[in-house]
Amino acid sequence: MRENSYIQIDILCHHYQIEPTFFQRLDEIGLIETFETESTLCVDEAQVSRIDQILRLYHDLNINPEGIDVILNLLQRIDKLELALIETKNRLALHE
Repeated sequence: MRENSYIQIDILCHHYQIEPTFFQRLDEIGLIETFETESTLCVDEAQVSRIDQILRLYHDLNINPEGIDVILNLLQRIDKLELALIETKNRLALHE
């Protein structure tokens, strides 16, 4: 069984050229989950794509973390609605 991989927040800060407090804020509002290992703040490697998406919204569109939370929730709801629509269309096609 493979052990979960993680990335240190310091490395992400250097890569994205952003302050550690930004990642702490994202954790506070629930956009990412951080944890401490070997007295270093880290995130699970699986969250990197979500962090990239968050930082694109933050940098490119100048949206604050709270606005990013709203946008990501709405995008998730849209995805669910699209799946429900596809399922409904498939059921309808069976009855035609």
